[in-house]
This record gives sequence, structure tokens and C-alpha cells, in this order.
Amino acid sequence: MRRPAVLAAAVAALALAAGAAALTGGDLPGGDTDGAAGPPAAAGAAPTPSLAPSALHPAARRYFDAVADEDADAVAAAFAADGLVVDVGREIRGRDAIRAWAADEVVGGEYTVLDHTPHATGTTLLVRFRPGGTGDGFRARYRFDITDGLITRATLEYA
Repeated sequence: MRRPAVLAAAVAALALAAGAAALTGGDLPGGDTDGAAGPPAAAGAAPTPSLAPSALHPAARRYFDAVADEDADAVAAAFAADGLVVDVGREIRGRDAIRAWAADEVVGGEYTVLDHTPHATGTTLLVRFRPGGTGDGFRARYRFDITDGLITRATLEYA
């Protein structure tokens, strides 16, 4: 099980996201959309506050924990029964379809959460995803709409 390592990486990434070296973009704080990291923190700068995994919405945390545990059933269970994943324009609807999508394309990968912005209906996250857990992966923006503790819609786009 890789869960502790992935959660530790997520905590470290969230701490970085709050500091000068954060990767941000679009509707996330910072507005940097070119994908470059910011300048290094100045010497003597105040320490960056660290964010605990509990800072993520519990439904988002269940999704990332399920991927780290390599459990497609748990990924599907993070969604409402009629949940929708819009994966770069492709629609996957319902737990059975989400389970199959997760087993084929998500489970076995590794996420690093770079930033997150809670909103009234859920949360928006900037992540780095490494399919199969190898290589540099890619940055993506995930918007999770959440109702009654379950993801009702996940919109996944390259960042």
C-alpha cells in the first residue's frame, strides 16, 4: 500500500502551494497560468504554513486515498450513484462506468495535490498526476462538485 507516501507527498505539496514556489493557475490563488514555478522564497522569509490532509474536502480525500490504495471500487464509492466524470471532455456516468474508468486509467497512478480552493459546491484542485506512477506526469485541474459528502461531478482538465 502506497497511501502513507502519497499522503505525505500531498501534505508537502499543499505546503508548497501556500508558498512562493507554488504552481498555480486559472481560478486558483496566484493566477500564474504559464505552468512555471514562482521564484524561490527570500532568505529569512517567514516559514510557509503547512496544510494537513484534513484541509482537503473529505470526498476529495476519499478519492485520492482510493487511488493511492489502488482500489477502483473505493474510487467509484467516492461518487454519487449517478455521478459524472468529465475527463478532458469525455463523459463517464454512474458508479459502474466510473469504476471501469478508474481501473483502466487512474488506479496505479500517483497524485500530488499542488493547490486547492474550496468553493460553495465542492473544491477545485491543481494536481500532478503520474499515470502508472512513473515519469513526470502532467498537471491537471480537477473541479469536484460535492453533495451530501459524495462527488456528483468531477471535471478534469489539463492545466
